[in-house]
Amino acid sequence: MARHHMTQNGPVPFTEEEELAYDAGEKEWVDGANDRLAAEHRSTRNDLLAASDWTQMPDSSLTTEVKTSWASYRTALRDLPSHSNWPNLEDSDWPT
Repeated sequence: MARHHMTQNGPVPFTEEEELAYDAGEKEWVDGANDRLAAEHRSTRNDLLAASDWTQMPDSSLTTEVKTSWASYRTALRDLPSHSNWPNLEDSDWPT
């Protein structure tokens, strides 16, 4: 099916050059999907790390055991980019 652009006079079919440019743009968008997903996951991970910074402060009232547990969680967050499913993570791939 031919693609068209809309003008004041109605639809106008793409030229061959416009078809090629459109296809190239679509390919570039699809090829960048993993990069966009990775950036989104890094942002979420960074937010989770920032939200848990307090757990590692020396004046935190957490027990050593709980603090160690939080430290392990934060390490798992930092290691996410090396996960075998990266960047196509499932909910279960995220540390808890």
